[in-house]
Amino acid sequence: MALKRKTEKIPRPGRGEKDDVETPTPGPTQLSGAPGMSAERPSGSTMVDAARPSGAPAPSATNVAGPYKGRLGDLLLEKGLITSAQLDQALAEQQEHGGKLGELLVNMGALDAQVLADALAAYFGLVVVNLRRDNVDPAVITMVPEEMARQQLAIPVRLEADGLYVAVAEPSDELRAMLATATKQKVNLMIAPTSDIVWALDTNYRAIGSVGKLVQAFESVESARKKASGTSPQEAEVIGDSAPVVQVVDRILTQAMRDRASDVHIEPSEEFVRVRFRIDGALKEILQLPIAIGPGLVSRIKIMANMNIVERRRPQDGQLTINIDGQEVDVRVATVSTIMGENCVMRILDKTRSVFKLGDLGMPKDTHKTYSKLVRSPFGMVLCAGPTGSGKTTTLYATLSEVSNPTLNVMTIEDPVEYVFPSINQIQTNEQAGLNFATGLKSILRQDPDVILVGEIRDVETTRVAVQSALTGHFVISSMHATDSVSALHRFLDMGIESFLVASSVLGIVGQRLLRRICPSCKTTYTLTDDEREFYEESGGPAKTTFYYGSGCNFCSDTGYKDRIGVYELLVMTPEIKRLIVGWATQEELHNMARKQGMRTLRQEAISLVVQDITTVAEVIRSVYAL
Repeated sequence: MALKRKTEKIPRPGRGEKDDVETPTPGPTQLSGAPGMSAERPSGSTMVDAARPSGAPAPSATNVAGPYKGRLGDLLLEKGLITSAQLDQALAEQQEHGGKLGELLVNMGALDAQVLADALAAYFGLVVVNLRRDNVDPAVITMVPEEMARQQLAIPVRLEADGLYVAVAEPSDELRAMLATATKQKVNLMIAPTSDIVWALDTNYRAIGSVGKLVQAFESVESARKKASGTSPQEAEVIGDSAPVVQVVDRILTQAMRDRASDVHIEPSEEFVRVRFRIDGALKEILQLPIAIGPGLVSRIKIMANMNIVERRRPQDGQLTINIDGQEVDVRVATVSTIMGENCVMRILDKTRSVFKLGDLGMPKDTHKTYSKLVRSPFGMVLCAGPTGSGKTTTLYATLSEVSNPTLNVMTIEDPVEYVFPSINQIQTNEQAGLNFATGLKSILRQDPDVILVGEIRDVETTRVAVQSALTGHFVISSMHATDSVSALHRFLDMGIESFLVASSVLGIVGQRLLRRICPSCKTTYTLTDDEREFYEESGGPAKTTFYYGSGCNFCSDTGYKDRIGVYELLVMTPEIKRLIVGWATQEELHNMARKQGMRTLRQEAISLVVQDITTVAEVIRSVYAL
């Protein structure tokens, strides 16, 4: 929780001047005893006596079951959770930049967030709650207003005879008193990791929770409008959108952001409008809305994206920027007319999400080493191949961050520009101005570029210009829709590019997929089905008796999966491969030659993740269909 604190430095006995900490000056909303603040606690004090503001109520016996008498850093050292060097480093960082000791240790990688929560529980004498496993009682959520819950990082969990149990990240007597006043209940504090509390807040305080009331308000407005004017539903939509429709769209986008959705689908059917989120690559139905509100939702989205709300027959593309929970988010919008009405898909691009480094994508060490050498070539072309949603753009941006330096002129042509690099010249396509990938690439060649990124090679003209650029001393990276690395080569040939030009220009192709990771909170053993066992053995999986999967928990919304990891196959253009291409070899011949020369296929790499207990055989079957 971001609070402005007046601080002063005080020396700590026993660890020298560098063991100073920030001592908060009490204020009207100051939380005493914040986690990670290893201030010296006077002998014989209770959980928060050392920092309790004057006149604050003493904590209840429930909250002070034997707090630690020393400092948090000393407790972590005693338990062997960190080393003295790590503590000194964290304290030095704290003295220079501020912050909480515990959070600094977690950010350094010296301490796990859950381990820190356990240590804080021992430090303050509280109980740790596992929000990933323990269900939050929906009946008590409304007892604490959402604004207060988010500001104080506190979520009510359950109500029992001895009071309301609330999970917090920063325990204090003042916070307990504040919650008791708001809920009119005796409050018992429990500790949970900050990340778990933020997740629980997003999960339980649903932005779409009040959509039902908004739909009722919309239907009332529409009914009154029709009676008053006699206009048809479609004419009424052109007149303007009602406030309830505006709020429904805002709540859908807010919930999508909180659920980490990459796409939002608004799909009309015969009886209702279905709203689905794509989370970790899989679609999940979130809402079913009345069919009457569908055109209004799409019209509202079109207005936000500066699209033509009257035109309903032709497909349209647009883009909008919206502020969600204090974060600026770009949303790409695409609409198309179906037999049931207008379908709308929104791609959410979180600007706050940092671009991955090339070494963080999940490539095996040898693949990463070879790929890093390829992308440092002064000329030639490297391609990322895969279907929609396979992480190609992420790989391209990671590659840019790897090769970019002040001595190179790096230019991109993208549709759209998803992430902004300060040191790179990025161009956004504009069809209305006649600026597409082909024309943009031609103009880039007159800008003295060293490295060129083409967002996607999708037509013959763009392909030909990209190949010519690679042959004339420029390094080109791009993406292409193809099932794997070998099929991407044949797509070049199918577009009419001469085989000798392909062999001369292309340095390597990365085929890739994204697989969902097993949820760490509900990871457990299971037995493979006969079909899964057969697939595993056919894929060359080594002898293995114990397999894992996610049984489903609060943390993963009962899916058994949390986050994703990339799977990569790297085809390097060796002299043997080039000769086969010039001779118009079949995909099978190219594939066999690449494997002979050491290329591991997508299927092999995916099975290796099963062996490492990172994903499941079922997920490999679902996502990696390339041989």
